[in-house]
Amino acid sequence: MRVNGRLCALAWLALLVLAACSQHTSSGAPSGKKRAASAAPGVIAVDGSSTVFLINEAVAEEFQKQSTTKVTIGVSGTGGGFKKFCAGEVALVGASRPIKPLEAHGCAANTIDFIELPIAYDGLAIVVNPANDWAKSITVQELKTLWQPEAQGRVLAWSDVRAGWPDKPIHLFGPGPDSGTYDYFTKAVVGEEHQSRGDFTASEDDNVLVHGVASDPLGLGYFGLAYYVENTDKLKLVPVDDGVDEDGKGPIPASAETVRAATYQPLSRPLFIYVSRTAADRPEVSAFVEFYLMHGASLVTEAHYVALPPTAYTLALERFKKRVTGSMFMAAGGSQIGLTVESLLVRQK
Repeated sequence: MRVNGRLCALAWLALLVLAACSQHTSSGAPSGKKRAASAAPGVIAVDGSSTVFLINEAVAEEFQKQSTTKVTIGVSGTGGGFKKFCAGEVALVGASRPIKPLEAHGCAANTIDFIELPIAYDGLAIVVNPANDWAKSITVQELKTLWQPEAQGRVLAWSDVRAGWPDKPIHLFGPGPDSGTYDYFTKAVVGEEHQSRGDFTASEDDNVLVHGVASDPLGLGYFGLAYYVENTDKLKLVPVDDGVDEDGKGPIPASAETVRAATYQPLSRPLFIYVSRTAADRPEVSAFVEFYLMHGASLVTEAHYVALPPTAYTLALERFKKRVTGSMFMAAGGSQIGLTVESLLVRQK
């Protein structure tokens, strides 16, 4: 009887706890429905590219010194960030490539209009372990040989890429398929977005890739230039030859100078933020974006990326203030290898 009494008491306590939880749930977000993070008062929710994260972080830190607004920054990759953005969960998304038509349709289905704003240039660094003393340069064609889908299970050793390189296994590290860097690299090198071998160590977190190559003497990887600049003691940069003999340039190393001069081709690209049109009317979001475009040049440089020309920031700020929605890059056919953002901004003015 004592045991039954205790069981009854425990059962009664459990019912009370369940009732309290039920009451708490009903006073919060509706059951089965996410509360949009972008709608939280006084908080600006940002997500997206791990490449753009470093810039977002630098801008948010400076902005919060003069504002009581809290800026939260997630890293889901460009593709993962667009999923949250088009679901209305975040006010802004950082992207290392232009939005895709399917993503734009997803936004439209949820009545999410967006403003596309270029904020910097970047170069994709090809890196190896410092112990690597043979890969002093690499051509775009060799990168294609190495990364195209047909390479899976076939191109497995360094000697498979170039005669004279050692007959040792090559271990590859690169961004995952949710990354805009993955999309841009595959288009620039293989010729089509999302076409890549799958037998490599993939991550949307560039720090994971840095650690992978830094700890593997046979490793080779690629990611945004800033992550190389911050880890020059752990990585070795491999200059890239675009294969155009007539230009006489030869292998070009990724750097702020070569990206700015547009000589590091085809692995230089623009970076973006996308802002929800609805969120843009929130005073704190509007203030953040205007701060971003007015002070971004110096903060972009501090984050080891390449600032746009001053006229590009002026045109982008004008685009935001006029609340011009849609994608100028998508209208031009997606990632544009070698195309400057200034020319598109002027065209869209």
